[in-house]
Amino acid sequence: MKAKKIVRYRIPVSRVFPATHPRKGENTHFAWKIITATEGTVDGLYMGKKLHTIRANYPLWAKRFEKINRGEAILELYYWTGKPYNSKTETIIQLRKEDGIGIQRLEFYEDKDEIPALRYPLVNNFAEPDIEVIAKNDGLSIEDFKSWFKGYDLSNPLAIIHFTKFRY
Repeated sequence: MKAKKIVRYRIPVSRVFPATHPRKGENTHFAWKIITATEGTVDGLYMGKKLHTIRANYPLWAKRFEKINRGEAILELYYWTGKPYNSKTETIIQLRKEDGIGIQRLEFYEDKDEIPALRYPLVNNFAEPDIEVIAKNDGLSIEDFKSWFKGYDLSNPLAIIHFTKFRY
């Protein structure tokens, strides 16, 4: 009997803040924050853990998580060792459904008095966590979070890709 091939869905994780961010070039410490979150270790050195990442194209990620939940795929987090797309990659961690990974739909609804509408998050059409909590669990301060997502199209649902069993 031939063994089923496991699909790897790879997600790049930034080692440094991007050129469009006020802290461009500074270390994000995301790899460390992800490892401490998935291992359940205490992390006081870099101000918290990174319990999840937020990505565009929720429908694509929802389909990928159907495969992950059936045990047909894994999630692999990596970073570029040098210039993105022009250097080798280094794997941070590989995660399977048994690790508790999951997905939630993230939408922002409009506040007529505040643009961009990063003020009112809605998770899975139900939970309304504070945006500062989402930012912290994404490994960022609220200021860094708003700067990071400044250019995102917030009119389409985003995917919160969880690295642990934590959910909103």
